[in-house]
Amino acid sequence: MFTGIVEELGTVVAIEDRGSDARLRVHGALVTSDAHLGDSIAVDGVCLTVSELPGDGTFAADVMPESLRRTALGGLVPGARVNLERALAVGGRYGGHVVQGHVDGVGAILRRDPGERWDEVEIAVPPPLARYVAEKGSIAVSGVSLTVTHVGDESFGVSLIPTTLEHTTLGGLVVGSPVNLEVDVLAKYAERLLTAVAR
Repeated sequence: MFTGIVEELGTVVAIEDRGSDARLRVHGALVTSDAHLGDSIAVDGVCLTVSELPGDGTFAADVMPESLRRTALGGLVPGARVNLERALAVGGRYGGHVVQGHVDGVGAILRRDPGERWDEVEIAVPPPLARYVAEKGSIAVSGVSLTVTHVGDESFGVSLIPTTLEHTTLGGLVVGSPVNLEVDVLAKYAERLLTAVAR
């Protein structure tokens, strides 16, 4: 489990296309400092399992077809920056919200309105996910825990504080940039339970 509090901006070293799947290699000195084979690291909000640790500050992870279909990882290129977060340790601070690293779909930046020290950003949401997005609720955008400021029929807004702009990839995204979206898992479970009761 993750909290959506990005620990480090990593850099994609290589991405190997294996046909239906891929192997991703990322440099992240902090997240690899205490990593072990089999550990989970969220890369732009996608929970990946460490499969190689050569000891040079990089790690490799295999990206399965489901992850390539549901996320923007397949579009990464060497040199791209990515948000990195290690799995939450027992007893660790819980600063964001419940983030599983199970991305639900890909959105896109629709608009950026710079403020005095922050940006207001509008993000397109795939129609099947829109019902899970609520004003003042939580959403993970490329692995960053954010509070929804408003909701439209096909989009939602967030406010990016200076720390987010400086320490995550969201600060450099432009209109049209894809973003991984993970809606609040509590909303999905609530819907599932209500659907079961109604049957």
